[in-house]
Amino acid sequence: MKMYKGVLQWLALSFFYHECRAVDLIYHVEEEKSPDSYVGNIASDSKLLESIPSEEHNLVRFHQLHQRQTGNDNLFTVSKTGELYTAQKLDAELLCTSNTECFRIIKISVRRAQTFMKILKIKVVIEDVNDNSPEFLRKSVKLDFSEGDAMGLTKSIPNAIDKDVGDLNSKIIYELQRKINDPFKLSVTKRMTGSSKLGLILTERLDRERKASYTLQVIARDGGNPMRQGILRIQVSVTDLNDNSPLFTQNTFNISIKNTHHRNSPILILSAKDLDFGNNGKISYHFSPETSTAATQHFYLNAETGGIFVVKNFTSRQTQTYKLYVEAKDGGSSPLTSIAMILVNVVDQQNHPPEIDINFVTELTKNTASISEGIKVGSFIAYVNVIDNDIGLNGEVECSLHHDKFLLLDLGSKEYKITLKKPVDREKQDRYDITISCEDKGSPPLQTQRQFSIEVMDVNDVQPQFTRETFKFLTYENEKPNFPVGFIDATDPDIGLGGTLVYSLFSNTGNNLPFIIADYGFISTNRPLDREKQEAFRFKVFVRDSGVPSLNNTANVIVEVLDENDNAPYFTFPSVNPFSLDVHYYPQSKNDITVLKASDRDSRENAFLKYEILDGNTKQLFKVNPYTGVMSFSRTVYQNDAGSYKLLLAVKDNGTPVLSSTTTLSLTLTVSNKTSTKLNSAHLPSDNTVDATMLIIIVVAAVIVSIVVVVSVTLCIVRCNNGQSNQARPGVSTAIPCNREKSHYTTQTKKTIPAPRHSVEMRNRNILLMESNNEFYPQYESQNDWIIPSTERKSPSTLLLTDRTPRSEIYSMKAA
Repeated sequence: MKMYKGVLQWLALSFFYHECRAVDLIYHVEEEKSPDSYVGNIASDSKLLESIPSEEHNLVRFHQLHQRQTGNDNLFTVSKTGELYTAQKLDAELLCTSNTECFRIIKISVRRAQTFMKILKIKVVIEDVNDNSPEFLRKSVKLDFSEGDAMGLTKSIPNAIDKDVGDLNSKIIYELQRKINDPFKLSVTKRMTGSSKLGLILTERLDRERKASYTLQVIARDGGNPMRQGILRIQVSVTDLNDNSPLFTQNTFNISIKNTHHRNSPILILSAKDLDFGNNGKISYHFSPETSTAATQHFYLNAETGGIFVVKNFTSRQTQTYKLYVEAKDGGSSPLTSIAMILVNVVDQQNHPPEIDINFVTELTKNTASISEGIKVGSFIAYVNVIDNDIGLNGEVECSLHHDKFLLLDLGSKEYKITLKKPVDREKQDRYDITISCEDKGSPPLQTQRQFSIEVMDVNDVQPQFTRETFKFLTYENEKPNFPVGFIDATDPDIGLGGTLVYSLFSNTGNNLPFIIADYGFISTNRPLDREKQEAFRFKVFVRDSGVPSLNNTANVIVEVLDENDNAPYFTFPSVNPFSLDVHYYPQSKNDITVLKASDRDSRENAFLKYEILDGNTKQLFKVNPYTGVMSFSRTVYQNDAGSYKLLLAVKDNGTPVLSSTTTLSLTLTVSNKTSTKLNSAHLPSDNTVDATMLIIIVVAAVIVSIVVVVSVTLCIVRCNNGQSNQARPGVSTAIPCNREKSHYTTQTKKTIPAPRHSVEMRNRNILLMESNNEFYPQYESQNDWIIPSTERKSPSTLLLTDRTPRSEIYSMKAA
């Protein structure tokens, strides 16, 4: 007996060691869990990611392999990232037999991008939940005890069955509930099936005349939490008892049959003997409740003869073992029983062709997979599982794949993987048809072929390209949102998502741009623009395709805002409205009174200003240069012109529409007949810049004096030379000396050549217009491009104005 126990322990340890080595991970999950219940994380528990850089963890994918022979595909699901979930509600009672560990083995393919890494075998133990109570086949039984029965006589009673498969949940403890004086106790013995054999033991002789019947209860409790129980009611009648149980010739039978066994021929005829006579010795045979439903569906037991027959064909092509528990029961009023176990091994001796099952990494349709154009040589493409459960050479299989681009590698255990042998080029060939052949070693050998196709998908390997490095656009200010600005053109020769472009705008300064760009590259405004705040915008356009990985590019964008006449000019002098000015006029005073100044936030022609007097000049005494803003007397000032004048002055721009502003100048004129070196006492604006009018007058006067001096000296020299010549000639006399003639000519020149003031002003205006235009359109013209006419070049005043006049003063004159 000790030796037998030792052998059993060694076998158990060997089985446990084999199971530990056969699987990579073991998980436990309770039955009756709802579908999609979390079981475990294969990625973290297998520690495969520890040997892979963290940036490539997202390339590792897990895939459950189809196992046709086990039928476990619909029990569990595995996410691409390695999380294991239940696929349906698990019932341990349907999946497993009692008193055994309930588990399923699933295979997981692990791939890193397109590279095959490993096949993981996962053992999932389905832990039983105590959801079944111990149940007796009958709620109550009747037992007969004879008065003459000796103490220790045992009567069999049915045991309880707990459909749970867990050790504790299916473990049943029995308790007999009786009155204190009842002469019975409960007998519980274990059978080889794991169930209990119950008996009611007589503890003392019975006296039917004192008590003819007893009512007892047997309570069966399981070891689960919470505990469940079942009750069997026993009605004991005192009479004679059948005291011999049927006995089989042996307790265990082990037989093997072919899967083509004839139904009319019994596979085994059981025989049991009973020493009792009459009905107590008549034996009938029945399947015990411990026999599985699958076994009772395939086999039939003749209750009278004990013959076992096949009633259903065996469809599986692998060897199967069925356990039949047969109970022999006598015909006594309190029948006695015994159980025998029959192990039936169904062997398939026929040769069947192998079956080929292919699991692709990426499957487009049935029998068609896809690979990337950029896949590396040696990358994992598909997992091939060959099923052939025949015995001997009939079940040994060899597979082959003949192709110049793809390779079939043997993984052992009738498992293969398909890898890439040579690089593929979608532009040369985008589809491959492949055939796998598998042949067993039977006689004659049987062969199976499986054809499938592989499509080569495009790779996003071209960066989007702009048609130019910098895009320049012109737009207008004050336009409503969504005003069109321009079109950005970029191309990408990739197809599909790799050629689908998405645009976006960004600024290096981080400012919020007033532009948006559509998916097709059209730029428009998202709010009105104000050129006075910003004349030009410089930013970048970013384009990316929708491929994986996404490629991108950038280009520069310059948007210049064209001015709109949206700002009215305003006076900077006079700076207040109304403005009071006292003017003292003396003889020999200059005509200039003051200079009006104005400004305009607009630019170019919209900021080109003109001045005029609108009202208050009833005597036509004053005038304003419309371009320079110089206010002067328009005629000779007389004594009766003295007095107060309220002049309404206006400044207008040159935009469309024309905008203007007005101001009132209260001028008090005092006229004096006395000669004074003081020109006037007008309160000119305090300014550090040189008065342009005075500068022009000084330049013109200098030019005139220079011309007069040069002409006078020249005429003098000529006249003197002529006089000398005349003296040499007879009959010619000199009327005027040379020096006198020179003096006279000089005087005449001063009188006959007045300063052309209006022409100087027009030249100044032309020069101002030319420089203003240069400011308006810097992108089209530069100052070096301007060519001054020859007549202008000869005027020193013009050269002095353009070369030496400060720009700020020119702008003030322009605005005036």
